[in-house]
Amino acid sequence: MTENKNPLRIGTRGSKLALVQANMVAGLLRGIGAASEIVVLKTTGDRIHDRPLADAGGKGLFVKELEDALLNGTIDLAVHSMKDVPVDLPPGLAIAAVLKREDPRDVFVSNKAKTLADLPKGAVLGTSSVRREAQVKRARPDLKCVLLRGNVDTRLRKLDEGEMDAMLLALAGLKRLGLEDRATQMLDDFLPALSQGAIGIEIRASDTLTRENVTKLNHQDTEIALICERAFQKALGGSCRSPMAGLATVHNGVLSFLGEVIAPDGSDGVDTSVTLTLGRDPRREAEDAGYKAGAALKPRAASWLDL
Repeated sequence: MTENKNPLRIGTRGSKLALVQANMVAGLLRGIGAASEIVVLKTTGDRIHDRPLADAGGKGLFVKELEDALLNGTIDLAVHSMKDVPVDLPPGLAIAAVLKREDPRDVFVSNKAKTLADLPKGAVLGTSSVRREAQVKRARPDLKCVLLRGNVDTRLRKLDEGEMDAMLLALAGLKRLGLEDRATQMLDDFLPALSQGAIGIEIRASDTLTRENVTKLNHQDTEIALICERAFQKALGGSCRSPMAGLATVHNGVLSFLGEVIAPDGSDGVDTSVTLTLGRDPRREAEDAGYKAGAALKPRAASWLDL
C-alpha cells in the first residue's frame, strides 16, 4: 500500500454529536496507523431552524456541503449519520465503510411522564420527523405534535424550559453524547428511521489510498443491513416527507427485515417482513430483498408517499 504522508482530512458538521462521531472515526483510523485531522463545515441543514427540513429540501441538506467538499478535494472523507444520506449519491462518490451500528431504537424523553401512554390528553410533543409524528398519531392521536429542530442539546434545553411536554429522540445519539439517562422509555414498538444508528464514511470513488484505509473500518453485518434498508427506501421512491420506517439485522448469516409505511395521520399503514439466509453474494442478496419488499408495498402505500 502506498504510504500517505499527509493526514486524512475528515469532513464533519460542527454539532457536538457530529464531532463525537468524527472523532470516533479519527480514533479508529489511528488504530490502524492512519493519521487524520478534522475539518468542520457548516451545512445548509444546520442553518435552517424555522421550518421542517422536508419543506427546504430534505435530510440531504445535512450532507450536501460535505459532498461538495469531497468533490472539490477540500476533504478526503466525510462522516455522516447514515439516516441523513440520500439513497442516490452524487457521481464520483461512494460510501466506503459503515461502523458497527449503535442501538437503533427511538426513545421517549419527558420530565412529566414516564411513558408515551402516561402523557395527559392534549400534551405537546416535539419532533421534526414525519415518521415519528405518524407513529405518535397512531398510538396517541390526542397529542399535539410541534416542530422540534436543533441539535440534541438544544432540543433537551427546550424540553427543560417547558416548551413542550415530551419529545422523541434517537437512542444512538444520546448514547454517543453520554446522555442515555435522559431516555424515559425505550420505544420498542416504533420501527426506527431507515439506517438509524449507523455512521457512514463517504469518499471519492477514485481515491484508492483513502479507500484502502477506510474499508478496514467497515462492519460487514451493519453494511449488509443498511444495503437492505436503503434498497427498500429506493424502491418506495419516497422522500423525507414520507412516513416510512424499517430495520434490518444480520445474525449468523441470516438477514431479517421489518419495514412499514404509515399514513401521515397515523390512521392506517402497511408493513412487510423478510427473513433470508444469505449465500455467496450477501450484499446483492440483501439489496434484492430490500428492493422487492419496497416494491411490493409501494402500490398499497402510494397515497402516503411524496412522489
